[in-house]
Formats: sequence, structure tokens, C-alpha cells
Amino acid sequence: MKVLGLIVEYNPFHNGHLYHIEAAKKLTGADITVCIMSGNFIQRGEPAIINKWARTKMALISGIDLVIELPVVYSMASAEYFSFGAVKILESLGAVDYICFGSESGNVEDLETIAEVLLKEPETYGVYLQEALKKGLSYPLSREMALIKYFSAKFSNPEFIKNTLSSSNNILGIEYIKALKKLGSNIRPLTIKRANNSYNSQEITGCISSATAVRKQIYTSCDYDIESLCKSMPSGCVSILQEEFSKGRGPVFAKSYENTILGLLRKMRLEDIRDLPYVSEGLENRIKRAADKAGSWETLLDEIATKRFTRTRIQRIIFSIMTGLTKDTFETFNTFGGPQYARILGFNSKGRAFLKNIKSNCSIPLITKTSHYKASCNPLLKKMLQLEAEATDLYVLGYSNPEFKKSGQDFTSNLVIMP
Repeated sequence: MKVLGLIVEYNPFHNGHLYHIEAAKKLTGADITVCIMSGNFIQRGEPAIINKWARTKMALISGIDLVIELPVVYSMASAEYFSFGAVKILESLGAVDYICFGSESGNVEDLETIAEVLLKEPETYGVYLQEALKKGLSYPLSREMALIKYFSAKFSNPEFIKNTLSSSNNILGIEYIKALKKLGSNIRPLTIKRANNSYNSQEITGCISSATAVRKQIYTSCDYDIESLCKSMPSGCVSILQEEFSKGRGPVFAKSYENTILGLLRKMRLEDIRDLPYVSEGLENRIKRAADKAGSWETLLDEIATKRFTRTRIQRIIFSIMTGLTKDTFETFNTFGGPQYARILGFNSKGRAFLKNIKSNCSIPLITKTSHYKASCNPLLKKMLQLEAEATDLYVLGYSNPEFKKSGQDFTSNLVIMP
């Protein structure tokens, strides 16, 4: 039996995702497809447009057999930690043969070459990286410049480095490969070249459009015109989106929380802001000044973000307040080996059978009922689940329908089960 692993957000699920699933299955000949999916908060430091259970339904009707949640500690982290958390869960299952990801490059060998340098961090590369950081550049840009300089001494044409690192999915692919190498995993990395437009494209361009474009279409449509999305999303996923919106469980945007966020930031002390993940170099002062001055989410981001401190980094910091994640907690989880469990969100009949087969070999607990782990003797597992539950409690406050804003939904929501 061949098992394929995918790392996804499905925010929301669109035709590009469907293309990727089908192409990955064809490439690997997989019998079972498992996805590690972000929960209610995603890697860009934003809330998901609809909740994780609705997105699990989208995945299961579109060819996924088993959906496992990526804990919020990792789902809302930088590419390195996001990738490590997801890969570690796949590795912990003890049964995955392949990980297949989309990339703008489409060349896994180029990505492996870069991943090897980032993992080993040769001394020369380290020097170049520090030189770039001292110029006040963001870490991603500094890393790109350091790699170009490092490879220019080894290759006559190092331009492939610049081209590769300028694309979001390539960067994630590099980090997936780096994580596999770090873990000494036997999972084989494969990549499929992205079809049509880029990950960050904001325009609907036909049958395959980016999730960014789909979200923008929803955000800019005053009545959330679902019909306009039919050419970019599978019909079943459009129906799920329509159901969630009609019930007042979406769309959820960062702006949905702007008053809560501004209120929290204005009350926080500088030392409390300093204790959030990704806060360094006096950034807490800039955040505090902006919170006192800004009157909206967009203005807050505009006041804080700089060439060195990107909007995505700022969003991760701010939503760490909402999820209750601190710098110390974040570092503790990553010091002690990553995700403490594999929390199941849903499965079909094939996924159910697969779970039964791997239960004895999985190196971390497989959780189907979170309520059973409220009193876990593993303090790290208990804390990670607690953070997840608190993140969901705050996420649901972004709904327009008060009926669905109750807390405790991480402990009361049922698994999504498909035939």
C-alpha cells in the first residue's frame, strides 16, 4: 500500500487544489491520501475564511482520505516551523511513503540543493546572512541574498536561486525537504509544478485561480457573491461555502477582530508584547505606538510594517495574542520535538481503515476525541490542546451569527465522517 502525504490549508478549497491532489495521486500511485491541514488560523497569520470542520468536508469530498490538524503553534508560524510541524506529524504516522507539494519551480533537485545548505548552514553562508541582516533587511530577503552570494561561487549561473526563492510555494517546498532531512525521514519528496497563476495572485483568472484571489473576490463582494466562484471551485466546495455563509459562520477575516485586537494591544504592557513570538529589536515599541494611533486593522498593519518587519510577520505576532501563544511556549514546543499528537478532523472509509492499521506504530497519540485528553499526564500535549481550544474559542467570535459563538467547540464538535 502506497501512502501519500499532503500539507495544506484549503482556504478555501479550489480547482488548483483538486488538480494537485489528482496529479499527486497519479504521480505516486497512492492508495491512501493523508493531508495535514491548518486549523482555524493559517500560515500568513490570519483566520481561515471558514472553520476547519467545513474545510475538512471540502477535502474529503475532493479526494482526501484522512484529514489531520496542524496545531496552531505551527499553522500560524513562519515557513520553517510550519513545515517542520507538518512533516513531523507525517513522519510520526510511520506509514507515509511520499510527500508531494506544489511549487513554482517544479524541480525537486533544485529545492533539495538549497535545503541542504539551509540545513547545514556552512560558515560562508552564515557570514553572508549576517551581512544582509545588518543592512536592516527582512530575514527572508537576507536569506535570499546570502544564498545567491553563496551559490555564485559554486555555479556559473546562480540565478536559479533568485528565481526559486522569489516564490512562496518553492520556499515551503525547501522547508519540507529540510524538515525531512532533519528528521532523517525515509518519506520521499516530490513536487508538481503549479498550474496557471501564482500563489499570491489576486485576480480570478479562469478555471484555476489562487486561494488569495478567491478570498479577495469574497471580501470585495458586498453580498458574498458565491456564484462568481463556481468557475474556480468544485461545485461541492461552493455548496459548503454557501452553507457556512448562510448560517453566519463566515466569511471570517482579520478585520472581523480589529476592535478586539486594538483593545487588547492598548491594554498590554510593553513587556507583554515583547514576550510574543517573532517580536525582537524593539518591535514592541512600534506595535504599541501603532495600537494607540490606529483605528482599523489595515491602519494598524500600515503603521507597524517596514522593510524589515513584513506584514505577514506582524499578523503572526498580533494573532498570537488572540491564540494565547507566547515566545516561551513557542520555543518550548519546538525544543521538545514538535507536535505532541495527531488530531483527526475527519476521514472516509479508507481513512478509517488506515487509522486502524497504523495505530500501533504511530509514535504520537492519535486523537479522535479531544475531551479524552483534557487531563493528559503529558503537560506539553495538554498545553498544545489547550491552546488549540482557546484559539477556536476566539476564532468563532468572528462569526456573524451569535448562535455559533459558544466556546468549547474543540471539545464538542464531531469528526467529519464520509462514506
